[in-house]
Amino acid sequence: MIPFLSLREVTGLHGAEIQEAVKRVVESGWYLQGAENERFEGDYASFIGSKYCIGCANGLDALIWIFRAYIELGVMQAGDEVIVPANTFFATILAITENGLKPVLVEPSIETLEIDPARIEAAITSRTRAICIVHLYGRNAYLDRIGEICSMHNLKLIEDNAQAHGCKCDDGRKTGSIGDAAGHSFYPGKNLGALGDGGAVTTNDPELAAAVRALANYGSSAKYIFKYTGRNSRLDEIQAAVLDVKLKHLEADNAHRQQVAKMYYDGINNPLITLPKRLPDAQNVYHLFPVLCTKRNELQAYLKENGVETLIHYPIPPHKQECYAKASWNNGLQLPITEQIAAQELSLPIGPTIKTEDVAYIIDVINRF
Repeated sequence: MIPFLSLREVTGLHGAEIQEAVKRVVESGWYLQGAENERFEGDYASFIGSKYCIGCANGLDALIWIFRAYIELGVMQAGDEVIVPANTFFATILAITENGLKPVLVEPSIETLEIDPARIEAAITSRTRAICIVHLYGRNAYLDRIGEICSMHNLKLIEDNAQAHGCKCDDGRKTGSIGDAAGHSFYPGKNLGALGDGGAVTTNDPELAAAVRALANYGSSAKYIFKYTGRNSRLDEIQAAVLDVKLKHLEADNAHRQQVAKMYYDGINNPLITLPKRLPDAQNVYHLFPVLCTKRNELQAYLKENGVETLIHYPIPPHKQECYAKASWNNGLQLPITEQIAAQELSLPIGPTIKTEDVAYIIDVINRF
């Protein structure tokens, strides 16, 4: 079986350095809010191109704290609207509703699978306060038109960069540095993954950065003094040390993903399989390699029979999840493009450790489907 992604092999790529980093933390006797966090936050901010990076417990919390900080700072209030792609992982929507904000779901382009800028302006109302773009699958979702809309309507631009560490937009800026703030996930399977959960917020706004840091530390910016009612959502020292090791190798690891993707784009030739629009390599770090197929379930079973593991991202879109069935913003919502993607999407194996001969085999199997 060719695995979808072997975390054991991914960790093994830089295993000696990771073990040394973990040992250093263990022997230091300091496990939270120490030198490892300070080092990683500085290195990751420099890598992304932002002034501030605040480590937190996970990617969902990173997005939650951005919206919560804007509420605490008076920029937003409960009931305000946030435009967000309908085709996204559930956590993007959850971060909005968790803060009492209203998600306004906008359909993607079927070619890019990302939010369709041509549909955004029609969704703006007097209560709209932000657009949250998602660099889904590792693809750059930002276009100049989105920035123009934000400027024209005085909207915050928030990035969900959970799947796109190291990706760039067309002017060379890295995703995560384009908007007013960005949430990042370091879940183990991500391009930059920890050995457990982890996340971060990046921003150039000092006031927002201070509010996020306090909120993720019980609401405290000074010991035993609480400005906000926050939560305990901190990145621990071991994860920070591991992430700092893997950050040094991220661009090389992403380059391997791009090589694999080139093989898929150049080699897959089956009229039953649709590949998303190809972006320049810099604009796609291929966290996932999605394809569309009207016979998706049959294709997945066929690949499994031939020793290829695949996953679906994602079989049920957010507006179809049971927990949102009675939500006021979801009353009669019709999103046919998003539902088509949910019914047809299949993710092929890709990662920094997959062998090119295995990729060639997968291509051959797919072309015989």
